[in-house]
Order: sequence, then C-alpha cells, then structure tokens
Amino acid sequence: MVDFFAIADFIGIIAFVISALSISTKQRLDILGLFIIAFLNALGGGVMRDVLVNKVPNSFINIDNVVIVICTIFIGLALKLHRKNIDRNILFVVTDSIGLVSFAIAGALMGLHAEFTVFGIMLIALITAVGGGVMRDILLNQVPLLLKSDFYGSVALLVGLVIYILNYFGLLNSLSLSIVFIVGFTIRMVAFKFDWHLPKIKG
Repeated sequence: MVDFFAIADFIGIIAFVISALSISTKQRLDILGLFIIAFLNALGGGVMRDVLVNKVPNSFINIDNVVIVICTIFIGLALKLHRKNIDRNILFVVTDSIGLVSFAIAGALMGLHAEFTVFGIMLIALITAVGGGVMRDILLNQVPLLLKSDFYGSVALLVGLVIYILNYFGLLNSLSLSIVFIVGFTIRMVAFKFDWHLPKIKG
C-alpha cells in the first residue's frame, strides 16, 4: 500500500493553508496574522496528534511541513486567491472540508499504528482533523466550528470509525481509503449545501 498517511497529511496541510488564506482575508488580518493562522490551522492538529502518540511532533524536527505551508501561502497570494471576486465562503468550506477529511484519515492511521482502541482511533482522528481549526477560531475570537457546524466533528469521528472497521476486517488499502476520503468529503459538502445539523441545545 502506498504511504497514504503521508499523502493525507500533505493534502490536509495544503487545504488548511488555503482555507486559512480565505479566512484571513475575511478577517482583514495583516501578513503576520496570515502566517500565524496558516501555521496553526495546518500544523496544530498534527502536533497534538504526535504528542498523544508519544512522538516528537514531526513539524518540530522536519522542515518539510513548514516549507509546504510557506510555499502554499506564497502560491496562494500569487494566484490571488484572496481577491474579493472569489467566493471566500465556498473556498473556505471546500478547502476546510478537504483538510478535515485528510487529517482525520492521517490521525486514524496513526492511531492504528499506535494500536489504539476504536475509541482512541476515533478521538485522535477528531483531534488531528479539528485541533488546528479550534485554535484558529479561538485566536479569532469565534466559536469553534467543531461546536456548531454542520457535521464538522461528526465526519472526523465517522472517518475514524470506518477506518477501524476496515482494518479489523482486513480491507484497509489504498482503494478503500480513497473511497473513505471521497465519501467523507461528500458528506461534509452535502451537509453544508442542505444545512444539515445535529440537534441543537435549546433553552
């Protein structure tokens, strides 16, 4: 099987940097603010994941992820993804959803490698997928999407559960992981399109 963990991590980083570019423009942040939000968004969840599996965070000892973040920021600026004529809301949702599912897969695979239980795998998939976004939203003084958005955390938990089941039955391979990615992304986008939400607490 190809190194799907590395692929998922790579896709997730790029997607979350682009979503950070979108939200930084919407919030009218300066260039330093953009870099801070991009690094938190793209690498925060991975750092938390690595700490949970008792690993030195990859971003602290390997410059590759840092280079990916910086290059993606400059490419995004060069392509003018921050321009006002781009629908930043759709750009944010699409890229954020790609990052969410990619990082959930990467987290679940790391959990399998660490021999976590199904609960541990689902939890680390969730933390990897939303950890950076939660820090981003808190820094921007917003309620984290995890706590209010359409099937945001639910998709990450579902991805973790499905990957555990696939591994249990010996069906975990590049094809099945690709299908998990497509289905997870589709669920997130359909939930956004039709405004699906879990039941909300009412006073």
